Amino acid sequence: MSSNVLMSNRRRRLRRFLRDHATVFGLSLFAALVILTGLAPVIAPYPYDRLAGPPLSPPGGGFLLGTDEIGRDLLSRILFAGRISLGVGVGATSLAAAVGLPLGLLSGYFGGTLDSVIMRAMDGLLAFPALLLALAAVSVLGPSIRNIIIAIGLVSVPIFARLVRASVLVFKQRDFVEASRVMGASDARILALTILPNCLPPLTVQFTLTFATAVLTEAGLSFLGLGVRPPAPSWGMMLNTGRNVMGLAPLYPVVAGAAVFATVLSLNLIGDGLRDALDPHQFTRT
Repeated sequence: MSSNVLMSNRRRRLRRFLRDHATVFGLSLFAALVILTGLAPVIAPYPYDRLAGPPLSPPGGGFLLGTDEIGRDLLSRILFAGRISLGVGVGATSLAAAVGLPLGLLSGYFGGTLDSVIMRAMDGLLAFPALLLALAAVSVLGPSIRNIIIAIGLVSVPIFARLVRASVLVFKQRDFVEASRVMGASDARILALTILPNCLPPLTVQFTLTFATAVLTEAGLSFLGLGVRPPAPSWGMMLNTGRNVMGLAPLYPVVAGAAVFATVLSLNLIGDGLRDALDPHQFTRT
């Protein structure tokens, strides 16, 4: 395929991606979340770990969202908690992809005993509920940002491994792979330069969806008290604390829950848009 055709295909996929209003909304929402949390040290009105006013103050009087149970500014803590949640999401999903990708490539390409061993291990991980397995891992490793990333990442490895394996099984019998093999290309070269590029579209979609799941899982762990250590803020921890004082500060749990909801919604909308834009069957029909 010539470079002109490739560029034309990319432009058509980009137009399809940006033509969907829900996708554009999700992309805009996620970009806003990234910008706001990324600029938290600059735009946050108060340090997230310092007392700023009376406990459970309502919005107003210098506090846009009010204060928490000990008098810390809620807006500042929401923004800094977003940095942690998004960082955990990126780190955990990247770890899952980095481990699951080579496992899926090797399993699907070589098959046989190696395939059976890898897939049975993945099946064993999938047999446990993801949150329960992450809880067990964090309980063993201890609550910290690094350990949360490791726990969520390892739980998500089977998703990427199985997805890549399925793609490899489809492509390894194609004529272009056979042609590379006949021309003397090594297995490593075929995997890296011929098969892997064809696995990237579904991997890209899965990355966004797993990212959303990782944010939810981190919030769940923090809600249960196994997330980041105080005084570091976390949306899940704030949601847990806020529900206990909802009668006095109804906005407290709402803003934390809304932050999680907005992040997961935006990532799911982006994932849906990428799936539609990169789907080769839809592409051939347009």
